[in-house]
Amino acid sequence: MTESAIHAFLTERLHAVEERIRAACHRAGRPREEVRLVAVTKTVSPSIAAVLPELGVTDLGESRPQELWRKAAALSKRVRWHLVGHLQRNKVDRTLPLVHLIHSVDSLRLLEALEHEAAEQPLPISTLLEVNASGESQKHGFGLEEIPKLLPQLSKLEHVRVTGLMTMAALEEDAERCRPTFAKVRAIRDRLRGQLKLPHQLDQLSMGMSNDFEVAIEEGATLVRIGTALFEGAPEVGS
Repeated sequence: MTESAIHAFLTERLHAVEERIRAACHRAGRPREEVRLVAVTKTVSPSIAAVLPELGVTDLGESRPQELWRKAAALSKRVRWHLVGHLQRNKVDRTLPLVHLIHSVDSLRLLEALEHEAAEQPLPISTLLEVNASGESQKHGFGLEEIPKLLPQLSKLEHVRVTGLMTMAALEEDAERCRPTFAKVRAIRDRLRGQLKLPHQLDQLSMGMSNDFEVAIEEGATLVRIGTALFEGAPEVGS
């Protein structure tokens, strides 16, 4: 497959996703500008991912730190990288200089490791707290009841900025069944928003993937993490 064909393929997919985002924002009475698309490139090669900045998508996400390192070395410096998967503490030092936002802070030990490493960086690091709102045992994240208890520890952070919450709903054929999960996370964010002092701000809600992002937008998502809807069936260069 030629590069021009891949360009056309992704242009079509992006248009379809954009239309769905706009429609969901319209239903929710929200401006389109309130929602940022993070294209999750974990299933595609750097050559495919590199087309996205050419099409105006500069927020790219990866689940594995090692893959983020690989793609960050290969792609344009204009890309704002988002780590959306689990981060082990022994990978913090190499990951921090490359990322715009870490969505998946899932423990106090990780927050402490980030604070320690961020003290050596020229700028603070922006993070989201991962919330296991669906209660699935295989998922990482804080329980909903744990989030309010974190406020004293968060207020002590000097080099880490907590800017919101992230969650992943259970995989459902009917996206409507994900709505209660997103609503719970939005509600606790709203309740705690005024209690967390600057420089922390709980403005962001990273909620929704390819199967449920429209419902997530209707429930207040500001970041949607889209992979399958963009890349499923994407050909490789030269195939």
